[in-house]
Amino acid sequence: MKYLVSLFSLILFVSCSSVRVYSDFDSSVDFSQYKTYAFFKPQIDKVEISDLDKRRILKAIDLGLSAKGLSKSETPDILIGFATQAKEKIYVNNISYWGWGWGWGFNPWFWGPSNHTLSTQTEGTLYINIIDGVSKQLVWQGKGRGGLQQNTKNRDERIAFFVQEILRDYPPRSARSL
Repeated sequence: MKYLVSLFSLILFVSCSSVRVYSDFDSSVDFSQYKTYAFFKPQIDKVEISDLDKRRILKAIDLGLSAKGLSKSETPDILIGFATQAKEKIYVNNISYWGWGWGWGFNPWFWGPSNHTLSTQTEGTLYINIIDGVSKQLVWQGKGRGGLQQNTKNRDERIAFFVQEILRDYPPRSARSL
């Protein structure tokens, strides 16, 4: 029984922490030429989230790009911007207790009440945009979508996890083999 509870807790944790990631890129671009970056302030200033969350995202992007060998520069090869979206998802759970079997007393039918529960969860999307520093054209975009919680506990880790999962696809696989 203890094993089952642990397994259920693990599945619940993994399902709550998952981020679905997608990316798209310009296949004509040689991503190996990009060695330096800077943040694209005009795009970041338009994002309507708290300054604390903006700083969390910027810090996570900094760490992610540094781990990939890129460095910050005043004359960057690429500009990094981001955007966010959030929407409330409503879930309806319907549980009915109708069926065949032994119920109360010797009655072969059993039934029970129908149960309807509503729950909501905020689903957030983070877009990370990589823009060529010379042409100012978008060359790569990563998108991560997952559940968000309003509590501030573990917020740094959750945002870092989102960014890490998105940047996992950068540079694009076809560009890595060049």
